[in-house]
Amino acid sequence: MVLKLYNTIIRTIEIFKPIKERKVNMFVCGPTVYNYAHIGNLKTFTQFDMLAKYLRYKGFNVFYLQNITDIDDRIIKRAKEEKVKPEEIAKKYEKIFYEHIKLLGIDSINEFARASDHIKEIIEQIQRLIDKGYAYETDDGVYFEVKKFKDYGKLSHQPLEQIKEGARVEVNENKKNPEDFALWKKYKSGEPFWESPFGKGRPGWHIEDTAITEHYFGPQYDLHGGAIDLIFPHHEAEIAQQEASSGKEPLVKYWVHTAFLNVGDEKMSKSLGNYITLPQLLEKGYKPKTIRYLFLSVNYRQPMNFSFESLEYAQNAVDRINTFYNDLGEKKSKKDNTKIQKLINLMLGKFEEAMDFDLNISVALSEIFIFIRKVNKLELSEKDVKDVRNAFKKLDAILCILEEQFIKSPKYIEDLIEEREDARKLKDFEKADAIRKTIEEKGYILEDLDGKVRVKKK
Repeated sequence: MVLKLYNTIIRTIEIFKPIKERKVNMFVCGPTVYNYAHIGNLKTFTQFDMLAKYLRYKGFNVFYLQNITDIDDRIIKRAKEEKVKPEEIAKKYEKIFYEHIKLLGIDSINEFARASDHIKEIIEQIQRLIDKGYAYETDDGVYFEVKKFKDYGKLSHQPLEQIKEGARVEVNENKKNPEDFALWKKYKSGEPFWESPFGKGRPGWHIEDTAITEHYFGPQYDLHGGAIDLIFPHHEAEIAQQEASSGKEPLVKYWVHTAFLNVGDEKMSKSLGNYITLPQLLEKGYKPKTIRYLFLSVNYRQPMNFSFESLEYAQNAVDRINTFYNDLGEKKSKKDNTKIQKLINLMLGKFEEAMDFDLNISVALSEIFIFIRKVNKLELSEKDVKDVRNAFKKLDAILCILEEQFIKSPKYIEDLIEEREDARKLKDFEKADAIRKTIEEKGYILEDLDGKVRVKKK
């Protein structure tokens, strides 16, 4: 089976074939660390985590790089508001970002690259653009002259005339043209700065990504990801910068973009003030695996409407999968079931077939539930149970939603369980219920099933 992905630059689904055989260099725009990443941002990062993991599942050797924007106007503004240094704001929210993605099972990224650690590469790339006549210096910075790059607009499919009319850039009389964008911002009092041939200052937003990817991958690589709002101007600017400075095209073979997470009819964003953070959902009692499942349950190119009802649906789905996985041992049979291996192969094949067509996750997940319904009607041997669990572990390398629920509990919990059993035998149910409550307060849940007591983490 062959993986196919929607490529934004050609606006169609095509076979995924990396530049070098099975080696994939993959870059996704990371966070600007001035605040919490909202769950719309985290949805994008979760979906690209699944893509990276699925590529590895398919046997590709993936190097996944993500940048950290730790130099930015918003970071400087936040620092002034809190009366601290910009780097303090950046370090604080970078640390929180790592904590949040770890909770969501986002662990496929090989390298995080801070903009502030790549100033040398940024300056070198800007100098090349000046030397080649694509950039010019003004009193307040260095700008890329868009009209000098004939292919500007090829990703967003907008002609330059249309871009000029609705240019999403700051009005600046120093620039030659309204659509030109900043590569270097010259020093202003109270702002962080670095020395450069074009004066003290700091990099613009777009240049950090291409300087970083060129450092790790060279002037061309396989896959670039991000949310759809980055197509223009950010990714358009990346193409112009890198292809102009290197003289090689294309910068990227496959452009992959995720749709928005919406609240009502509007995209979730900090500027609109309608955003929700991960801590807010955790405080309401939603588990990280539930939130991850929600983010993965809709194809990455389809807008997702956030609601607490959808979270409840995700929780039910995760519970159903985990209950099946953990209860498999109860379906005991001395004889191996001849149907099991066929069902496993069918399920894995259908899952992969769906994922191969532009990560059609909803169909892929439906195959898991079809499998669960079929297996629930069967009795399984120990070998059957092991085979089914191994199949689910294989899929969970992509999904990351399984929980080994039933565990060997600590001795003090075992002692309480024994005390509870003694109370039940004496029909002292009030005491038994009180002990169960104590056990739950300590973070464990008891399940009484067929005369046995099983323990799982709360």
